Amino acid sequence: MLDLLLLGNGAMLPLPNRWLSSLVIRYGSDLILVDCGEGTQIAQRIYGWGFKRISAICLSHWHADHVAGLPGILFSIANAERTEPVHVYGPEQTIRVVRGLCEIVPHLPFELIVHELVDGDHLDLLPGMHASVMAGDHRNTPQLAWRFDISRQRRFDPVIAEQLAIPRRYWSQLQNGQTIALDDRTIEPGAVLGPERRGLGLGFITDTRPLPGHVPFFHDVDLLVSEATYLDSSNHEKAVAFGHMTMDEAVELAQSAAARRLLLTHFSATIIEPLDYADAAKSLMTTAEIGVSGWTTTLSFVDE
Repeated sequence: MLDLLLLGNGAMLPLPNRWLSSLVIRYGSDLILVDCGEGTQIAQRIYGWGFKRISAICLSHWHADHVAGLPGILFSIANAERTEPVHVYGPEQTIRVVRGLCEIVPHLPFELIVHELVDGDHLDLLPGMHASVMAGDHRNTPQLAWRFDISRQRRFDPVIAEQLAIPRRYWSQLQNGQTIALDDRTIEPGAVLGPERRGLGLGFITDTRPLPGHVPFFHDVDLLVSEATYLDSSNHEKAVAFGHMTMDEAVELAQSAAARRLLLTHFSATIIEPLDYADAAKSLMTTAEIGVSGWTTTLSFVDE
């Protein structure tokens, strides 16, 4: 299960009622921050999800509206008395950028570990959570689209386990994929486990033109969080020039990838009220929503 909180839906500069790009993922006892534009710590305080459990910060790229909030976030994590390491992941040159930003928060009570990723990299972000990245196209700036996946255990069949006379003390080992030796028998997990089950997938993409590779990368995600910097398709030329997407392009990406839901975010400061486009978004894709600060949802496993 994943709990999500959209902290900010703005692009370029913060507005009185529009914080900059940032998403919080809660998985188990950990929080993951995806991008942290200026003012992110304020939005985080408003919605009360806390700072101490932030164990990872995933960056799409290092333009100011996506990273300028990092010093404040780190200071707030320190103030919350976290002592465990915090990992920062981003594209090439992230180490240099983070080092510069940390000049104003030089003394932290935790180890800050910065990782640079490239197109196609995979990592185990947390136990049970796998992350992968794909490079985008944003005006010659290194950029990463993110995908987060939660695997799901195969269903354990107690009836078969009893028929095979397997003592209950071994059931959890088999359910966790371990082979057991029982008297003169070797029991493989497959003997008592059902077929593979679909897990959970979350996609996050901002500040890039849509690329053909994004479609298979985000295939079948439960939710795609996508920029729609320009909600009006008449701004297509501007989107191309500045390395962004229009709403109809974000919808096309989500539909082509068979994403189950779409959350649109990262709106240009020229858009007075993004919610005015809510009906237009749903007319293009019934499960599309306009993201607003404070938007929350929970992604849960679904039996199909």
